[in-house]
Amino acid sequence: MAEPLFNRLALIGIGHIGASIAGALKARPGIAARLVVSDANPEHLKRAETLALGDEYQQDAALAVKNADGVILCTPVGSFAGIAEAIAPHLAPGCILSDVGSTKQSVIRDVLPFVPRGVSFVPAHPMAGTEFSGPDAGVPSLFEGRWCLLTPIEGVDEGATHKIEQFWRALGARTARMGAAHHDRVLAIVSHLPHLIAFTICGTADDLADETREEVLQFAATGFRDFTRIAASDPVMWRDIFVNNKDALLEMFSRFSEDAQAMARAVRWGDTDYIEDKIQRSRKIRKSLIDIKQA
Repeated sequence: MAEPLFNRLALIGIGHIGASIAGALKARPGIAARLVVSDANPEHLKRAETLALGDEYQQDAALAVKNADGVILCTPVGSFAGIAEAIAPHLAPGCILSDVGSTKQSVIRDVLPFVPRGVSFVPAHPMAGTEFSGPDAGVPSLFEGRWCLLTPIEGVDEGATHKIEQFWRALGARTARMGAAHHDRVLAIVSHLPHLIAFTICGTADDLADETREEVLQFAATGFRDFTRIAASDPVMWRDIFVNNKDALLEMFSRFSEDAQAMARAVRWGDTDYIEDKIQRSRKIRKSLIDIKQA
């Protein structure tokens, strides 16, 4: 029997992504010999134990990481600095510390200063998820066929980075590497901006006069329903993502705003060629996603 990738793996945070990792590991025995689940919320921790998501349960993250050879931060990115500071003195030499955060420059900024000598920090971002949250929202098959992006830090042991790649591939994901700044710009347009737009559109609908608002909800078309699905995502997680990737997000929002104004002018003046060209280009993007099985 092959040796496990990790003898003692600690998941800090057992929300949607943490629970999905735990479920995937449960379905694939042999990746982690022992899984420790930690969450500051005692109700989440109790529910995780009821669901048998791990082998051990610790509310105190410092106790959870003791003697672990792998630790993955699965909480909102705004909490990373505090957690990193709390667990740093308890990380064992040779341990690999990683994360699942959707922003990478802020994660490196907040975590790296606390990483002790002898511990390797490998930032990672599995690009998968739903609008649901909490331990019950775990989906063991969530990462199958999805991308996990790694943003290795210069000077970090290549063996540690390779091991995190192996881990995600074992959960069914595909992996790629890129710089942290490039990652944040890419995610700003493919994930963060669409969520910002969805939250804003739903907020606009909620601010309508009562009689109009009721009709919006009653007769909601597919497009609006898709926005509401995105807008149902965890508010703390997305608050932290917006604030911690604000430069790239605001840059992409500015470009989007200019394009939206141009489309509005085309509608106002009946520039059908411009409108049709935009729609055709959008259709090509959709077809490309289908062709590469990312739809």
